[in-house]
Amino acid sequence: MEKTLKLSVVKNPPEVLRLLSTHFKIKKMLSKKLNYQLKLFLCLFFPIITLSCSGSDPDEEVDTKLSDLTVEVSIVGASASNPEGDGSGKINVSFSAKNANSYRVNFGNGDVLETTSNNLSYTYVESGINTYKIFVSAYKGSEYISKEQSVTIYVTPSMIFAEEFNYSGAPDSSKWTYDIGRGDNGWGNGEAQYYTSRSENVRVENGILKITAKKENYEGAAYTSSRLKTQGKFSFTYGKVEVRAKLPNGGGTWPAIWMLGSNITSVGWPASGEIDIMEHVGNNPGKIISAIHTPSSYGGTQNKAVTTVEDATSEFHVYGLEWTSEKLIFSVDGKVHYTYNPTNKNASTWPFTSDQFLILNIAVGGTLGGTIDPAFSSGTMEVDYVRVYK
Repeated sequence: MEKTLKLSVVKNPPEVLRLLSTHFKIKKMLSKKLNYQLKLFLCLFFPIITLSCSGSDPDEEVDTKLSDLTVEVSIVGASASNPEGDGSGKINVSFSAKNANSYRVNFGNGDVLETTSNNLSYTYVESGINTYKIFVSAYKGSEYISKEQSVTIYVTPSMIFAEEFNYSGAPDSSKWTYDIGRGDNGWGNGEAQYYTSRSENVRVENGILKITAKKENYEGAAYTSSRLKTQGKFSFTYGKVEVRAKLPNGGGTWPAIWMLGSNITSVGWPASGEIDIMEHVGNNPGKIISAIHTPSSYGGTQNKAVTTVEDATSEFHVYGLEWTSEKLIFSVDGKVHYTYNPTNKNASTWPFTSDQFLILNIAVGGTLGGTIDPAFSSGTMEVDYVRVYK
């Protein structure tokens, strides 16, 4: 509070002015201590002038500097056994700074919120365990100070596509459609088969999707097969794919679980990007290939890896892909065998920023399938389920 000067009985105004003048001259000359003592003296011995004897000294400086930013981040459901939280992805952020009038919080994933309060709740949505750098800035006008804090949090994936094949007959038309025919130059790879949607080539029975490649003369081709896709039915950007499958035998067979960009009809291939989750060559049994095709490397792409699954044609295995904004991670039965994460991401190396759709098929012969065994009559890829999480 400021000191105030109150005038009592004013019987001699000139005398009051003289006293005031004398008081302020003395105040400028004396220290704060003497000034305080003078104040007491005047209060006690000059009844004409009454001074307030409480409050702070007017010469005392008020701290208006923006400072002392503190930030605390708590993960909802975190415990000693689950330090990354309960899977909800929720966090609470509290912050304070001396003399701040607003705050800006960057959650490290592109989301930014501004507030005048001292706390925020936020929910991360990218599945799995991820680490984010949270930046909190406190503002006073154009002046600001910042502090960073890292948080590692787990988000339980939610299923966005599930095909369990728990029915019989043709594949569910609400989820699947087909490529039909021989394509351009054997689907661009010199493949020998004619794709159909006939039950002889594709059917669901006993909870299993069966895609069968057969040696038979059909529509001018020596072999038939089927190629299912979710194009126009389901597509997604970023997520986790799991396909449990058993692969066909036979030299020349080329089964695949893969994806193409939904924009392929407008930008073409390879600008659309291609993600080969699993490819298997019957002439090289037990070798599982995962590959990436982009404008920077396609066809005989250098972006690929091979892993061995010796019983791939006799047992079911889960072929997986985890697709994030930063990388593509390929696995078999949960064991990672290849990661694609280019240092420089652009349209040439990383055309994986928009929707892709799923494809399941068996090709026969062609650039990767190779020589077809003359003794080959038929081979079937069996698929137990297709699941996509996000």
